[in-house]
Amino acid sequence: MQPDPRRWWGLALLSAAQFIVILDTSIVGVALPAIQTQLGFSPENLSWIFNAYVVAFGGLLLLGGKLSDVFGARRMFALGFVILTAASILAGVASSQAVLIAGRAIQGVGAALIAPSALVLLMQLFAHDGRELGKAFGVWGAAAAAGGTAGVFLGGVITEWLSWPWTFLVNVPLGALVLLLTPALLPRVHGGIGRIDWLGAITITGSLSLAVYAIITTEPGNWSSPTTLTLLGVAALLFFGFIVLQAMGRQPLLPLSIFATPNLAAANLLMALLGAAWIPLWFYLNLYLQQVLGLSALYSGLALVPMTITIMVLMVWLSGRLVGRFGIKANLVAGLLAMAVALFLFTRVPADGNFWVDVLPASLLAALGMALAYIPATMAGMSGARPEQTGLASGLISTTYQVGSAIGLAAMVAVAAGSDSDLLAGFQAAFFGAMIVAAIAALAALLLIASPARQAVAAE
Repeated sequence: MQPDPRRWWGLALLSAAQFIVILDTSIVGVALPAIQTQLGFSPENLSWIFNAYVVAFGGLLLLGGKLSDVFGARRMFALGFVILTAASILAGVASSQAVLIAGRAIQGVGAALIAPSALVLLMQLFAHDGRELGKAFGVWGAAAAAGGTAGVFLGGVITEWLSWPWTFLVNVPLGALVLLLTPALLPRVHGGIGRIDWLGAITITGSLSLAVYAIITTEPGNWSSPTTLTLLGVAALLFFGFIVLQAMGRQPLLPLSIFATPNLAAANLLMALLGAAWIPLWFYLNLYLQQVLGLSALYSGLALVPMTITIMVLMVWLSGRLVGRFGIKANLVAGLLAMAVALFLFTRVPADGNFWVDVLPASLLAALGMALAYIPATMAGMSGARPEQTGLASGLISTTYQVGSAIGLAAMVAVAAGSDSDLLAGFQAAFFGAMIVAAIAALAALLLIASPARQAVAAE
């Protein structure tokens, strides 16, 4: 197969798309007080500016991957940006709470189409060379890390120098530029023959959305409330119905046979655990910097820049090479162990901590862990899938990361709230819980990820 001469420009465009999708999850954080003042949000309803995006994004990722396989990845990628850009305008001009929340939910719909189709296009551009594919995954993953930190930093700058609507409207020129360049830089990936299993899509989307909704709206320590138990029960019933439909259907949304693909099931489990360890680390480190060390939101974002730069550099220049030399399994185990050690160091942060001594070394070790683990886990979940199922595999691994992140953060919030001591003790308890998750993930990677020899046997 001849390499696509546009592949590096195409990668730049896909990385920009990944940057925008992750940016939208974090950019509104600093702007929340201004939004609350202008639109009159209550403290409880304010969280829906985040939650509406997360529920739509996490709930629709699997369907987005299947749509990419059936109708073509480039077509779904472009449609996702049309939806995201239009929703950003809606959120930016919102003059009421309902309109703003609706805009955020529709942004999540667009992101759910963009994320899996972007991975399919990346695989298509670099399918000719495994070494180039590893480097491309590194660049793409680094764009996600950059988007997360840029959201925190840009949110503060935009809110201070412009106004909160521009945290949404900044997507408009970016989205227009992506749509303009898509036909010229991205390959046309034809869709497969088949149809969408809409009943399966409704049941799995409803199940994931209800589960995420229940998790992020439950009061800490109140998991036995009738509302929470009812929502989780309905989510479980919908999930069971989805599995039955997939086992019996002729053209299911998620053919259960896909889990026979070497490493796919294990990679999705590891992605869920990785999200459940990483997101609480990021969340509580931000709170520690602001609420214990007394940094402003803007300076807190700047304090996280070294971690982000480390992730970007390692993903771009080192991760692909290490995977090529030592394999997926070794990198996964090493990365998850490094993250567990970093979280252990964070369990010991003092009330009068010093950034250079107590935060920077552990944050750089956590960055090393994320850089070593994220790309191999993604590759493990994607590389064995058949060409007509790459969109589905992409949507599946993105879904498990998002759902794992939501569950992990909700669990660590409950752990922190359950501490009877002061604020810092709660943060330390959350870091300890995330450390346990990272350690379990390292053990799972050691036991479940197949070596190249075992993969060959499975393929036969």
